[in-house]
Amino acid sequence: MDRKLVAFERLLIIMDELREGCPWDRKQTLESLRNLTIEETYELADAILDQDLEGIKEEIGDLMLHMVFYARIASEQEAFDIADALNHVCDKLVERHPHIYGNMSVDDEEEVKRNWEQIKLKSGKKSVLSGVPNSLPAMVKAYRMQEKTKQVGFEWDNTEQVWDKVQEELNEFREALSDPDASKTARQEEFGDLLFSLINFGRYHDLDAETCLSLVNSKFKKRFEYIEDHAGKDVNQMTLEEMDRLWEQAKLVASGQGNAT
Repeated sequence: MDRKLVAFERLLIIMDELREGCPWDRKQTLESLRNLTIEETYELADAILDQDLEGIKEEIGDLMLHMVFYARIASEQEAFDIADALNHVCDKLVERHPHIYGNMSVDDEEEVKRNWEQIKLKSGKKSVLSGVPNSLPAMVKAYRMQEKTKQVGFEWDNTEQVWDKVQEELNEFREALSDPDASKTARQEEFGDLLFSLINFGRYHDLDAETCLSLVNSKFKKRFEYIEDHAGKDVNQMTLEEMDRLWEQAKLVASGQGNAT
């Protein structure tokens, strides 16, 4: 038997043994696992950003365990089992790749994505946005909605138009801030419009806003921790000028142009 099938069978056997013999595993439900699965997904996302292949391997295994766990619970409820779930995704992949499993031809990746969305609508989906989870982080959700509506032609013709939209939303946000009668809700909406337009502009340049911001967050964290490590006193006692000097030093160290002494 293929080593991959052997490994998957081993996981299924262990899952059965844990579900039957371990008090913690017996207690779990679909709902109790949900937050743990979300945590594991973010751990995988972190490992990917860190380019930690060993970590990616570990987190893939953890997520596979969760998928098997959900299927085991569902099988106990006589709803479905892991074979049903796997066959369902296989059938879906075959249906949505007619250029591989049928007689359709495509020219590029964009045509593949357009066909994918059209097939989904034909299979009963009421909207091209119906597959975007409500609980996605807002920035990821904005990017995914923009990607999906693009497949049905809801898209600017060029990046200049998108940048003009960014400028328009920036001006409207400034107006809302300067208007003493503007409500907090109005300012939130204008700020959201600005963020949405920036995410869209980045997408036109193949820049995923969530990834970009995650990288900046990581950089900010490292630089501020450098300040804390090299302050020589409580950061609450530092002036902004003192912190800024260490911030610039941290940038040099990170670029290899300085040292931490």
